[in-house]
Amino acid sequence: MSEPTNKASNEPVISLSNITKHYPMADETFYALQNVNLTINANEYVAITGPSGSGKSTLMNILGCLDPASSGEYRLDDQNVASHSEAYLATLRNQAVGFIFQSFNLLPRASVLTNVMQPLVYRLMSGSSRKKMALEALDRVGLSDKVNSLPNQLSGGQRQRVAIARALVTNPAIILGDEPTGNLDSKTTLEIMALFDQLHAQGHTIILVTHEQEIADHCHRVVRLVDGQIESDRLNQRAKPSQETPPQDQTKQVMHG
Repeated sequence: MSEPTNKASNEPVISLSNITKHYPMADETFYALQNVNLTINANEYVAITGPSGSGKSTLMNILGCLDPASSGEYRLDDQNVASHSEAYLATLRNQAVGFIFQSFNLLPRASVLTNVMQPLVYRLMSGSSRKKMALEALDRVGLSDKVNSLPNQLSGGQRQRVAIARALVTNPAIILGDEPTGNLDSKTTLEIMALFDQLHAQGHTIILVTHEQEIADHCHRVVRLVDGQIESDRLNQRAKPSQETPPQDQTKQVMHG
């Protein structure tokens, strides 16, 4: 599988300006996010942290174009997300963003290979091409020998690797993880984080939503939310440097339409 062809590392792929998300509740309005301003450049490795109810998952859903903001502007690769149709955003999600969830979200009765091929179903390509891309993604996460297994035949760490392979199969510029190690033991967590470290070194932009300090410690930048607002945004001096050098020619835009 080719390396991700993202934008240059000093160019923003995500820009949020005064993003607010609110929900009506009886006689009042609940603000999940309030006036959030955030820029993330290509090939950054970012943790979004904060206590329960701080707005972390709401922010991730907006970043992944799963849920619109109530107000403010979200630009993904310099495109105003609010100006596009739902159909376009579905295509954008499929091509530009790879999602990894705490609960894995695998099809229980489908093989590992079929699960990884799933995001490619909506692309106009042959079955053999989809299979080839899925096999390459599984090879990247070290599961080439599990292609015919069912999810319930795998360990928790292996299932998360399948979920990561499924996120990688479309070769997205951005990988979003929502508590991606929350169901894993400490040893498996370290293995999965080492894989994220490797993916970052290969050029992916990594954004992990987490409440775990050990996960945030792997990331190079930590954004902390409290009560729907950014309390702090800092570089992480304790983060380990990546073990590989990212590709230098990263000029392809995420998507244009």
